[in-house]
Amino acid sequence: MTTTPHLTETEVLEAAAALVTAFGATETAGYFGWFAEDATFLFHTEPHRLESRADYERLWAGWLDEGWRVTACVSTHQRVQLMGSVAVFTHDVRTTTSTGGVVETTQERETIVFRRSADGVTAVHEHLSPVPDDSPEKSEA
Repeated sequence: MTTTPHLTETEVLEAAAALVTAFGATETAGYFGWFAEDATFLFHTEPHRLESRADYERLWAGWLDEGWRVTACVSTHQRVQLMGSVAVFTHDVRTTTSTGGVVETTQERETIVFRRSADGVTAVHEHLSPVPDDSPEKSEA
């Protein structure tokens, strides 16, 4: 029986940094390349869970069609929890977007679950939630 090698903190931090960088540059292919096809997504801005990368890609394409772009994305307060070939990455994320010239900055908390597979390190779940107004993270923004 072959066992999948354990993830390391360095691998997870490197994957997360590359994912955040691609998102921050609105690099569609680079961003979605970090997600497994069967990844799921929970966003507080959406009415239901997205059941696959393809579901999220369709939503993303609609945003782009509306003129949406990410202009900056900063990750802070990072934490990695290793569980063998799976890891949970949590962080605070400050994102600035522009839609039709209207700029918006959000401060959110995000969890990304990574796994090691034959395809390498990929994200299999992403959960995004707003930072509460009375949170210390909000006052640091």
